[in-house]
Amino acid sequence: MTPLRVVLGEDSYLAREGIMRALEEFDEVEVVATCADLDDLRTTIDAVRPDVVLTDIRMPPTNTDEGIRLAGELRHSHPEIGVVVLSQYSDARYGLGLLGHGAEGRAYLLKERVADPAELRAAIDVVARGGSLIDPEMVHALMSAAGRGDSPLAQLTARESEVLAEMAQGKSNAAIAETLVLSKRAVEKHVGAIFLRLGLNDEEVVSRRVAAVLLYLGEHDQRRLQTPDGRGVAPGGGAGSA
Repeated sequence: MTPLRVVLGEDSYLAREGIMRALEEFDEVEVVATCADLDDLRTTIDAVRPDVVLTDIRMPPTNTDEGIRLAGELRHSHPEIGVVVLSQYSDARYGLGLLGHGAEGRAYLLKERVADPAELRAAIDVVARGGSLIDPEMVHALMSAAGRGDSPLAQLTARESEVLAEMAQGKSNAAIAETLVLSKRAVEKHVGAIFLRLGLNDEEVVSRRVAAVLLYLGEHDQRRLQTPDGRGVAPGGGAGSA
């Protein structure tokens, strides 16, 4: 199998070496270039066209949110490239910034996950396939940022709750329809009703499907969803269209 080609953006030498060592044990991943600042990372991506960009959230020149901004830029310039943002911050603003224009092919992991190479490897594989993944700690940060009192999920009907539970497994509307023995049109209506009841009306703020799934996961205190290999990485769910 052809290895996934990864470009790594990280200005800390020690962090770069640690990430490189973490990925060396996987034959299915090849780090083809490393960069220490945003400008070099942009140029390198254009030159080598990797499958995945693995980047620190902060790097020169401003050391603020370079990784988040790059992920947004690549959504337009190279939509086929997956992005894994590594951060030591579980600040909800970063999560919302990353997901603001869709969750497909995007992952947000805390740097502590690098200690488990399998989790980092799983994140790279997920975004390469167009999926999404969010660190469990970020789920709780996003839940807190919502500032809710009584659970908005209590407003859902029994059928809407069933549909949302299926959404949390990353299923498309068509797959949900098949599982619940409904028409696709009926599922679409339920999904729309879920968004309205949860107050998810502004698609420019965050992908509504992802936001709904985050609410579901946080409400059920499900800190980790199992990937097919059982490693327990938390997917961001909801890559299907609404």
